[in-house]
Amino acid sequence: MRITAKAKIETRQRILVAARKLFSDKGFAGTTTRDIAVEASIATGTLFNYFPGKEQLALAIIDISLESAHSEFLTSQRENESLEEALFSHIAIMLRHLRPHRGYLGDVVETTLSPFNQSSDDDASANLRARHLETVQSLIEGHATPASPQPSAVIMHLYWTLFLGVLAYWAKDESPNQEDTLVLMDHALRLFVSSLDINLNTLEPNRSS
Repeated sequence: MRITAKAKIETRQRILVAARKLFSDKGFAGTTTRDIAVEASIATGTLFNYFPGKEQLALAIIDISLESAHSEFLTSQRENESLEEALFSHIAIMLRHLRPHRGYLGDVVETTLSPFNQSSDDDASANLRARHLETVQSLIEGHATPASPQPSAVIMHLYWTLFLGVLAYWAKDESPNQEDTLVLMDHALRLFVSSLDINLNTLEPNRSS
């Protein structure tokens, strides 16, 4: 029997809902693809027709939140804000949208997004990283003078490493409202902006830590 496009969409959504529930209840490491298939009322083989493994499933769930965060960020940008302020707002909005996944986000960062993990080179993680860095590069270009050079690959790698560090720290941050993460973000972004070999159109904020 031929499976319709609508049925495929519904099955994919059912898998995502099941995975989100199990990751929240049992953690990323404690959840198997068989658990997800049972929760979604499908065969394990059917699950693999939609996602190669639970790593790609977790990335798909997180990506949905990041897309929503990106849309909010685009509508919340303020005129005359510095590059550091824009980057801070960008990450803060993402963290707010990722809050439902905070309990298992640290494991996902370690397993699928870390540059030291072989699985970080798959299409899902590479696409997520590329879209995020495109936004960051756009922000940099928007705050730089026309004569400024493009940020180097090394600089963008530095940003991605700092960003992953913030995510991993936030996932385990037990301070009230994760205030320690905000301090870390402040220091990390100040370091990143100061490392850029460009002339900025706006003054950088003088936020105290």
